[in-house]
Amino acid sequence: MSAASTETSAPLPTAGSRVFFQAAPGVGCVGSGSITGDDPVQKKQGKVTVKYDRKELRKRLVLEEWIIEQLSELYDCEEEEMPEVEIDIDDLLEVNSDDERASKLQESLIDCYKPTEDFVRELLGRIRGMRKLSAPTKKGL
Repeated sequence: MSAASTETSAPLPTAGSRVFFQAAPGVGCVGSGSITGDDPVQKKQGKVTVKYDRKELRKRLVLEEWIIEQLSELYDCEEEEMPEVEIDIDDLLEVNSDDERASKLQESLIDCYKPTEDFVRELLGRIRGMRKLSAPTKKGL
C-alpha cells in the first residue's frame, strides 16, 4: 500500500455543524499581523444557516416517491430501466387549470402503452393545495 492510501479524509459536516475557514499559511487579515509557522492553525468560525419549509419538502419527497412507484407500474419496469419521463411538479403548479395540468401530464406520458388517466387524476389530486418550492431563505449569518 502506498502512503497516499493510508490518508484519512475529514468527516463530512453534520446538519448542526459549523463551517470553519482556514487562512493559507503566511496570509492574514489586515491589521492582524503575520502568521508564523509556530502559531496553531488559525480558524475563523462562520455560521451558515439556510431555512427550508421542511413540511413542504417532506410532502414533495413523498409525492416524488409515489410518482416513481406509479411510473414503474405504468411502464412495467424498474426505475433504472424506465424511459426518460419528466414530470416537473413546480411547472404543474404554475398552470392555472386542472385541464391544462392533465394535458401536460398526458404529453409527458405519450410513450406509455397503459391507460394513464387514473395516474393523472390521482396526481392532480395529490398536488392540489401544494405550493411551488421557492428558493430557501437565509436566516442570519
